[in-house]
Amino acid sequence: MVTRPDAPAGRGRTLRPSPVRVLAEEHGLEVLTPRHPREEDFQERLRALAPDCCPVVAYGALVPRTTLDIPRLGWVNLHFSLLPAWRGAAPVQHALMAGDEVTGASTFLLEEGLDTGPVYGVVTETVRPTDTSGDLLGRLAEAGAGLLVATLDALEDGTVTGVPQPAEGVSLAPKVSVADAHVDWTAPAMRVDRLVRGCTPAPGAWTTFRGRRVKLGPITVTDERLEPGDLRDGLVGTATTAVRLGEVRPEGKGAMAAIDWLRGVRPEPGERFG
Repeated sequence: MVTRPDAPAGRGRTLRPSPVRVLAEEHGLEVLTPRHPREEDFQERLRALAPDCCPVVAYGALVPRTTLDIPRLGWVNLHFSLLPAWRGAAPVQHALMAGDEVTGASTFLLEEGLDTGPVYGVVTETVRPTDTSGDLLGRLAEAGAGLLVATLDALEDGTVTGVPQPAEGVSLAPKVSVADAHVDWTAPAMRVDRLVRGCTPAPGAWTTFRGRRVKLGPITVTDERLEPGDLRDGLVGTATTAVRLGEVRPEGKGAMAAIDWLRGVRPEPGERFG
């Protein structure tokens, strides 16, 4: 089993193993934690283990050719998009923010390029109107696990061949930063809704009020009209129609219903979200 090294976590920033490492060690599996898959010690140990195939899910590092060549059947990656759409670190978030109605998961042969290898299999998934990235990723992870197992079985049997990705339809899905998750209230309501859902639970869509950051949970698009950023009775104006706030997380506080938070802060006439 290969996973990232132990990393600082929690308020004390103490080193903690990844959930993958914890689960693997509970089942008596050897765990390798290289800082990068090009490390010679890691490559030597992998050669000694002589795996037939290395399945990969959300590893987060580009694997060099010297490491890719070690397993007989290569490295098979499970990616949460219908390739070549949304190559990169955040395919689910970008699919939601773009308003995709259908997405899915793909298994493919890992190459040195970013998610460019020939595809072995796909499953599709309908995007629901209220889906957050957490909701959608949960369903894709479950369906994708079955797809990955089926792909590995077919590779062992010699009954599957990778299909090269088409040159058309390529889109990129880089990691969504905290800055990317800042809500622009001059955008249309539908775009704001997609941003908030795409950034839930991470990194968390946010705005500012009285100079402090407020994270936003999923919202609801309404037919009401307000000026962009204006607040009234739990509604916030956008470039089109207002949206109704659901849950908020003010800076330094826990999550709460937006209407309760608004009762506490009592916005003055003319005060707006940033």
